[in-house]
Amino acid sequence: MINTKHQALAISSIALLVTGCSPSSDTPSVSNINDYQGSASITQGKATTVESNLFECENGRSRVAGVGEITDSAGKVWTVPTENNFANGPKAFDLYEECSNTTPSSLADIDQTLVPVVEIDPDGEEVTGYIFADNYFELYINGTLVAVDTVPFTPFNSNLVKFKVNKPYTIAVKVIDWEENLGLGTEDNRGKAYHAGDGGFIASFSDGTVTSADWQAQTFYTAPIYDLTCLSEEDGKRLSESCTTEGTDHGQDAYAAHWETPSNWMSQEFDSASWPQASVYSEDDIGVNNKKAYMNFIEKFSGAGASFIWSTNVVLDNEVLLRYEVK
Repeated sequence: MINTKHQALAISSIALLVTGCSPSSDTPSVSNINDYQGSASITQGKATTVESNLFECENGRSRVAGVGEITDSAGKVWTVPTENNFANGPKAFDLYEECSNTTPSSLADIDQTLVPVVEIDPDGEEVTGYIFADNYFELYINGTLVAVDTVPFTPFNSNLVKFKVNKPYTIAVKVIDWEENLGLGTEDNRGKAYHAGDGGFIASFSDGTVTSADWQAQTFYTAPIYDLTCLSEEDGKRLSESCTTEGTDHGQDAYAAHWETPSNWMSQEFDSASWPQASVYSEDDIGVNNKKAYMNFIEKFSGAGASFIWSTNVVLDNEVLLRYEVK
């Protein structure tokens, strides 16, 4: 573990409120804030909702994609699940998206000439990207925001992007595993009110670039945490592998760990040498065998040699930043 106990610890003022919940057999045991010695800012409890829902599904049902804020004892306000550009960013072209009735059975049903091309370099190579994210992504090329996901939470969707760029170039992606219980990293799922969701990101590009363990992945928001001693840091990794991922009906007092996002993390010049390599997950790990947004175009994902990637914990790490240099 990295010895960072001299850094300021932070805890949400919400932790000081009495929840009034009755004890239950599945109520997790929550550790003491003094047990934590890492570099994160720690908050506890549910955030205040500042945006009730970013997305309405016109032709179906979707989970509520809200945004919240939670203030630590040092007075810093954290946005949860994280700051994002969904409202104002350029939307990616829909490959498969039920809410817009875009449900092709194969690539042959898609007119790819309709996909807008973002010019990073006017004389660059035109690159096409195929992207599936659980739940949400923002794609940057050399620091330019090329596209954001068209659905922040659910239903599961996939996207197409095109851009012109010269090599070498840097791909940077913000990926978010969205949450219903803001500040707690959980959702109502599998019979539990506070169930930790999971993430996953996979992409392939027409220049041969695919997601793999060669990419970098750094964690910036981890929740829910009930025992702060389960968190550790080693060789640039922010580890939560010893933390429980079990759901509960009484997770309202869970902790969350937040790390400050560098302002220029997406730029080509950003030094990410200390970031760990991405962890690779199987299709079964992510659970995509029943998702048409993925399976209908599998030849452009695993069929193209791409792998699902995330940080070291695909369940508890809710904001992850990815980087890769295409040479």
